[in-house]
Amino acid sequence: MRLNDIQLQDFRNYDSLSLSFKKNLVIFLGENAQGKTNVLESIFVLAMTRSHRTTSEQELIQWDQNQAAITGTVEKKHTKVPLELYLTKKGRKTKVNHIEQKKLSSYIGQLNVILFAPEDLSLVKGSPQLRRKFLDMEIGQIDPVYLYDLVQYQKVLKQRNQYLKQLAENKQTDEVYLEVLTEQLVEFGSKVLFARQKFVKRLEYWANQLHQKISQSKEHLVIDYVSSVGEEHWANLQEVQTAFVQALEKVKQKERFRQVTLAGPHRDDLIFFINGKNVQTYGSQGQQRTTALSVKLAEIDLMKEETGEYPVLLLDDVMSELDDARQLHLLETIEGKVQTFLTTTTLEHVKDKMTVEPQIFYVKQGQVEGESAE
Repeated sequence: MRLNDIQLQDFRNYDSLSLSFKKNLVIFLGENAQGKTNVLESIFVLAMTRSHRTTSEQELIQWDQNQAAITGTVEKKHTKVPLELYLTKKGRKTKVNHIEQKKLSSYIGQLNVILFAPEDLSLVKGSPQLRRKFLDMEIGQIDPVYLYDLVQYQKVLKQRNQYLKQLAENKQTDEVYLEVLTEQLVEFGSKVLFARQKFVKRLEYWANQLHQKISQSKEHLVIDYVSSVGEEHWANLQEVQTAFVQALEKVKQKERFRQVTLAGPHRDDLIFFINGKNVQTYGSQGQQRTTALSVKLAEIDLMKEETGEYPVLLLDDVMSELDDARQLHLLETIEGKVQTFLTTTTLEHVKDKMTVEPQIFYVKQGQVEGESAE
């Protein structure tokens, strides 16, 4: 899978920009705060329909405009697919092959991307919310059904929390409605849990291969999916549903007191172990960074395994955050097989370390210059 071109209209600091990508390694070179990350962000938004930097779509649209547009052509299995994304103050509109897509799950996955930014080095030591977001973004690209189940789960979770609060305040008394919401929560939540568990096992396999390579076979990486529903490994969806019902029964009284749902995928986490020791708690900064790097790079092979095609890799100023050994490993892993877009303030990190010739765009004060820039 590769992105052949992209066009921006009134997106961030770009009135109009059109770029064609000829090579497998594309570098956006320039000083900080010149607009490099905005171009990389536009590729991510075209793929995911939302930004990794803000939850406000208004921030993506130029302040004096009502709409921003991002269009591009994806090439996969010798087929070219035009994608269109329009951002307005009222919401988003997406098109595949010029046909509007009513469902988000029909659009996500047309362009698979993996983003690696400096904050991703906090994947291991950051908050559980960060790791849940990571899971949801990556599984959602591979499995459109997961995206649907997750959205439904979040809707029911919000309704159930509101109803628990209303029961506690005696604004509602209908226990049957709470049971209905609980059944819906278990139905969608169990599918989310089961999909996450399967994904983490495959992720662990690929991440451990990479981690052993970086550590010269001295360190073995294990990733545990820790669930509030139970920590055993479920063989099928029925087992997840049974465990979920039992978990909710155990916290029933606490939920009434605290007025929130206390079991489910919204409370789960990932724990990383190196040679049996918890990396979050006992790992050095180097081990935490190596683990994060291994996990992010593992997605490349995992997506290839699941979809039959390599994703597009976005590296946002991440090279400067890695030492020479990790830089070299990153470049060796992606070289020749993954179309890569990289932002950097200097070419020192890639010069003499790659055998492929990059396509370089120079970015200065919102202007992009280079071959195939208009």
